[in-house]
Amino acid sequence: MAHKIGFIGLGIMGQRMLNSMADHKDFEAVLAWDPSPEAMTALASDRPAIRQAASAEALIADPEVECVYIASPPKSHLAYAMASFDAGKAVFCEKPLAVDLAEAGQVTARAQEEGRKAVINFPFASSLAGSAIQEAIAQGSLGRIQQVEIQVAFAKWPRGWQEGAAGWLARREEGGFTREVLSHFLFLTRRTLGPLSIRAVKVDYPDDGKSAETGIEAEMRAGEVPVRLIGRVEGEKDDHNRWTITGDKGALRISDWMTLERFGESGWQPVDLGPGELRPRSVRNQLDQLSLMLKGKPHRLASFEEGYAVQSCVEALLGQHSTA
Repeated sequence: MAHKIGFIGLGIMGQRMLNSMADHKDFEAVLAWDPSPEAMTALASDRPAIRQAASAEALIADPEVECVYIASPPKSHLAYAMASFDAGKAVFCEKPLAVDLAEAGQVTARAQEEGRKAVINFPFASSLAGSAIQEAIAQGSLGRIQQVEIQVAFAKWPRGWQEGAAGWLARREEGGFTREVLSHFLFLTRRTLGPLSIRAVKVDYPDDGKSAETGIEAEMRAGEVPVRLIGRVEGEKDDHNRWTITGDKGALRISDWMTLERFGESGWQPVDLGPGELRPRSVRNQLDQLSLMLKGKPHRLASFEEGYAVQSCVEALLGQHSTA
């Protein structure tokens, strides 16, 4: 029987998840809500089988909903997650858990203490490239890990396809590319190598006192491994990123979210991750893991504890809080 999912938020992320779950036999989107009348009208036209909730609160309380997927702006995540726990529902939440780090710690502690089914949407937790890297490290094919380098660059921020959410993504209160993009690579680094700590950091902000960062450079550690982080709003591509791990026996890197390459005698060469397009296969892996979580079985998705640790690091990088 398919898991019944309620959707809070029908922006870009919500639409992508709707499309992904529509192609997976284990899921059925049964109810949705968005504060935008235009979004709800489009839902009625495009997906008439999905019922429309009168409010987020009504969606959470609906007895048919097994799991609440939260894809609304960050300020609302905490309240919706807490209300979902109150209603006995599982939670699949976009990051971060909350805007305020102390409140993120509260919802994390509750999820842990009450044994809630609750995960954060960090796709590297189940991606093909991420899994291959963890396997390579476990098998020792990279030797002793010497360093990690994270590089991201954007032609502009927010990216072109994020214009509908530019109101909060462009502001330093809850937006910026460090929170929105670098957090994914920090999650991958932490899960692969261990807890994150910051040795030095420099962040560039516009002079208006409101806009999100335009650049960041940091020297970090993941466990005992040095990590170099560079991010900048400048470049030709709307979104270019690269995560490179180097050992004394070789190196691997993920480029533009999906492509895995290994460094050898002929330079960087693609790693064969099997037949088929990488993105849909990675998305299916992610939903397979979500199904396991909802069944109470072991899974690889990111826990609230991992989400809180990543958020703590991000806010420390941005000068908001001490790292944890």
